[in-house]
Amino acid sequence: MGAETDLQSIPALLARNAAKYGNRPAFREKEFGIWQTDTWAEVAEKVRDLGLGLINLGIAEGDFVAIIGRNRPSLYWSMIAVQSVGAIPVPLYQDANAEEMAYVLGHCGARFVIAGDQEQVDKVIEIQEGLHQFEHMIYLDPRGLRKYDHSRLHEFAHVLAQGRAAADEFSPELERRTAKLNFDSTCVMLYTSGTTGKPKGVVLSNRNIIMSSKASAEFDRLTHEDEVLAYLPMAWVGDFIFSIGQASWTGFCVNCPESADTMMTDLREIGPTYYFAPPRIFETQLTNVMIRMEDAGKFKQWLFAKFMDHAKKVGPAILDGKSVSGMDRLKYKLGEYLIYGPLKNTLGFSRVRVGYTAGEAIGPEIFEFYRSLGINLKQLYGQTEASVFITQQPDGEVRNDTVGVPSPGVEIRIADNGEVFYRSPGVFVEYLNNPDSTADTKDSEGWVATGDAGFIEKSSGHLRIIDRAKDVGKMASGAMFAPKYVENKLKFYPNILEAVVFGAGREYCTAFINIDLTAVGNWAERNNIAYASYQELAGHPQVLETIRQHVSEVNKSVAQDEMLSGCQIHRFLVLHKELDADDGEMTRTRKVRRRIVEEKFDDLIGALYDGSDEIFTKTEVTYEDGRKGAISATLKLLDAEVQPVAKGSMAA
Repeated sequence: MGAETDLQSIPALLARNAAKYGNRPAFREKEFGIWQTDTWAEVAEKVRDLGLGLINLGIAEGDFVAIIGRNRPSLYWSMIAVQSVGAIPVPLYQDANAEEMAYVLGHCGARFVIAGDQEQVDKVIEIQEGLHQFEHMIYLDPRGLRKYDHSRLHEFAHVLAQGRAAADEFSPELERRTAKLNFDSTCVMLYTSGTTGKPKGVVLSNRNIIMSSKASAEFDRLTHEDEVLAYLPMAWVGDFIFSIGQASWTGFCVNCPESADTMMTDLREIGPTYYFAPPRIFETQLTNVMIRMEDAGKFKQWLFAKFMDHAKKVGPAILDGKSVSGMDRLKYKLGEYLIYGPLKNTLGFSRVRVGYTAGEAIGPEIFEFYRSLGINLKQLYGQTEASVFITQQPDGEVRNDTVGVPSPGVEIRIADNGEVFYRSPGVFVEYLNNPDSTADTKDSEGWVATGDAGFIEKSSGHLRIIDRAKDVGKMASGAMFAPKYVENKLKFYPNILEAVVFGAGREYCTAFINIDLTAVGNWAERNNIAYASYQELAGHPQVLETIRQHVSEVNKSVAQDEMLSGCQIHRFLVLHKELDADDGEMTRTRKVRRRIVEEKFDDLIGALYDGSDEIFTKTEVTYEDGRKGAISATLKLLDAEVQPVAKGSMAA
């Protein structure tokens, strides 16, 4: 088992870790305010007991097992136990509604479900009549479930106990199934976010996950001494790679926070050395820092501004090991003592050695803010179909305008239309029961179409992503239209949470904007402005004027880009509701479903282009308990200051 050639499954890596790192922490979970730790040896024992318990329940090789709940060690162990019996784990988004859950469970034909708590159990019970293959559900937290019908419902602890009791009977079968696993065995199935339609089941093999985990861990020199915080959705491929793939390959410790509400406190207590967050998390943290500074005294504000200006000037250079004068280094060290160190400690980043962000473009100012503090924040570009990694930024080559060079083992080519293609050992096996989509995405030579438009810089070899290939178009003038480029610039402002830009085939661009309720709400409180709802605050004249200024500033920035200066926003409105996954306007990973937004709010788009000053609209919404309702509003349509279009932006 010690040879790398034998380590062709996650259960094999677990056995290696139990032997090599047996007494080292593998998983921690905070419960009732106390961190509970399980070593690799203890995890291996629990995974074995659960595997035996699953065989006792009748699980067969090739069965699909849905895993639903927040990040908990027991659910990660469940995924490994499911693999060990030759079945396939299918993690689901814990905030998925019953309808979304029904589609996934029905599509893969899951016979078993392992759920975190009563909320998830209730959702499955609600839809179980339509799930013809469903047989058994296992739950972790027994609270509220004592009086439920337990004919097909089993407590996690009881399944483990039954597995231990049946060890003599089922151990040979468990060992036979585990020994059969190899690189070609399915490791996990993860569903895409469904930006353009129904989610697709992405089948990933042990080769995909293990080779990607090995290459990426070696790229950033990750070891068994690293610590990560597992707080992102378990159904997302990044969490699977970090918390199962890389953790199993390196033997590092995975820490699970007590809840979403305590995440920031738990982050500070753990102080991870390896950290990932989407841009929205970094933006929110920076917004909170700025809000706190606005409430601080004048001297503190001055001190913060003074040292942050210095950090922006020399911090990234010091981080990259470049030449910086002795005086600047001394001043930076003083700033570390007074400002940067305490701030990193407050954010939970004191020990971060490698940090990544991906999923959307991060604002250059936000990116440089964290790097100026001495945090080694980098960007990567990836997809579920790639087992995450397509490109990464090497240390010393970190930039805010690229997504890095090809990850180890990855090849990249750019098609004539600008679309990015890649192939690697991480390329997915297939979309489950969808050969047509598989063939459309992956060709016979293993090249995968990303759906993104971009180019490789000749000077550096770095990849730059422009936009989704299907969203890049032409305006009526022939100028290039790339909405995400402008949307990301808008979202750099703390007051703006989301933006959707329109303009393909039209004379000029317009936009919908969502305000950030936390940032704008804090401004309202400091200025004694009363408001009763998001809708009321979003329509406040001062808020609208502030957003107008932001849009005008973005136009100045966009105008400087010859290729995209035609994408300046002429008119915009602030939506009366936040775009929401429950209303179908966003995916569970918070990507805008552009086509649905266009169809749902076509009256608002029409008003932006017909010269109207305001429009009355009524929109159906879904409440947290699943009930439907409607909200109505009269929205103001505003003009923004536009700069002269750069000459090079026009088509010949």
